[in-house]
Amino acid sequence: MAKHSEKNARIKRDYFRYRREAQRADEKSIDGIARALTRFEESTRHKDFATFNREQAMAFKRRLGEAVNARTGERLSKATAHAILKALRAFFHWLAGQPGYRSKLTHDDADFFNLSDNDARIAKARLPKAFPSLDQVHYVLATMPATTLVNRRDRALIACAILTGARDGALRSLKLKHVDLADQRIDQDAREVATKNAKTFSTWFFPVGGDALAILTAWCRFLRDDLHRGDGDALFPATAVAPDANGAFAPAGLLREGWRSTGPVRLAFQRAFASAGLPYFKPHSLRDTLVQLGELTCQTIEGFKAWSQNLGHSGVLTTLTSYGIVAPHRQAELIRSLGTVTPATPDDYELARALATIHRLVPKSGEMPIG
Repeated sequence: MAKHSEKNARIKRDYFRYRREAQRADEKSIDGIARALTRFEESTRHKDFATFNREQAMAFKRRLGEAVNARTGERLSKATAHAILKALRAFFHWLAGQPGYRSKLTHDDADFFNLSDNDARIAKARLPKAFPSLDQVHYVLATMPATTLVNRRDRALIACAILTGARDGALRSLKLKHVDLADQRIDQDAREVATKNAKTFSTWFFPVGGDALAILTAWCRFLRDDLHRGDGDALFPATAVAPDANGAFAPAGLLREGWRSTGPVRLAFQRAFASAGLPYFKPHSLRDTLVQLGELTCQTIEGFKAWSQNLGHSGVLTTLTSYGIVAPHRQAELIRSLGTVTPATPDDYELARALATIHRLVPKSGEMPIG
């Protein structure tokens, strides 16, 4: 068995520090890079990175094309292969500029970590995402049981998700003080709430109708008035567990702190949709539900921009490209309706100019920003 290279380990630590401190990469990204480098080192039997050449890159690509997913037993997807090769290309581009490697590596060598044009298009393909309709979410809330503390918490969790579009990390870490019922708003303060990219922003409750607002309002008042919880306590407390009469562990009320991971949030969604007889939808999918509602509700560009900001997006382009794909059935309806031509209005011209601007801003490479 080939020995690990201490020299490789040292330069990898330098690169991880560079990505973390200079490029502000998060730990999840660093972990992905580390896995890609480990896979490459295994393919070269842990040779010194200074011996890297184009033949190693090409051989690695061939092996990657034959590799299988350890969990599914199937070939690695093009998207996974693309992510691995992208990480390796970036590393060796950086490495070619480091002392001790400049005379041995070139930036052009690193460019051999690539996919064919066809495979790259497959890797970047974006299929329509499955997400629940607003009516389905209302149905889930209407059919969820509310007989126990855990039931009531889970129902309030889903109500909050559809009212705000908060991601699962934010939902698990929200505290009572982050909810302003009078102003119908939550404050996603990155100092305490696990937001994406540590971004701080406020979200006013989306006008989704139904019972969601009443459910969340009742839950907040119950926490404060009946359980005597304060501003610093979790909005969605973790379940306390204790032995029951038979000695088995069972739910025993709610703790003051929230969940430590997003797993329980997804589990609550699984239970809720299953109890309603519907397929499981991830918490994040409710953001797509809200984008679809915004497309139908917003009458002006300014209105849709406000809707986009309410989701925590820096620009409308992110909302349109990452979430705004028109569902196939709606696409058919719109195309068929275009057979009837109506005179353009000033608002139509405004919209056309805005869409033209968006079109110019979309990256020509076809890579879309992630929301």
